[in-house]
Amino acid sequence: MKKLSLKLDEYLPLREVVFNALRQAIIEGEFQPGERLMEVTLANKLGVSRTPVREAIRMLELEGLVVMVPRKGAEVAKITVKDLKDALEVRMAMEALSVRLACERIDDKGKEELKTACIKFKEAINSKLVPAIVEGDEAFHNVIYKASKNNKLINITQNLREQVYRYRVEYVKDFLYHDNLVREHDLITMAILKGDADTAEKIMKEHIYNQEQIVIKNVTNAE
Repeated sequence: MKKLSLKLDEYLPLREVVFNALRQAIIEGEFQPGERLMEVTLANKLGVSRTPVREAIRMLELEGLVVMVPRKGAEVAKITVKDLKDALEVRMAMEALSVRLACERIDDKGKEELKTACIKFKEAINSKLVPAIVEGDEAFHNVIYKASKNNKLINITQNLREQVYRYRVEYVKDFLYHDNLVREHDLITMAILKGDADTAEKIMKEHIYNQEQIVIKNVTNAE
């Protein structure tokens, strides 16, 4: 049985609590692409009726994380090359802008946060634990977003977070790429600390492109 539990919140309707639990399980890979989501099984596991599970599945469908298949029911949406490219095209544009702005606007506190995030990411890589590596990678990029000091940009990147999370898990699972990840983070950090916006943007674009190629390879091999 999948690791699945509810984090009850007195301010949220039950359907949203179930929705959050299922969404987290999907983006963290507890449910595999193409895996069926059985209402009765999920309801029993979560200790709720089928109604909030059914409503949560509909919400997941609207987010594109679940698809309804005729005569089969709900399935976890498969990661397609088209979806990947769409998401990472947007991410590349936002990352390029954020790193350029960070070079211009980062302050001393931001520089210390960036150096700390870079070190913690290396520690996560050394742990060989995928959840820790994903968290470290996300934290590193969040420091750069914050250093851009553009609240609109920060909000947009947060809205894309869940869609990018599935792909982030996919590329950090490729342990052969970990040395490159560390190297790219180091180069991005050095460029920002020097205020070299052109170099920082160039490396960031290569960083996102390399991730795209890894996930495309993994998705293609899984088909």
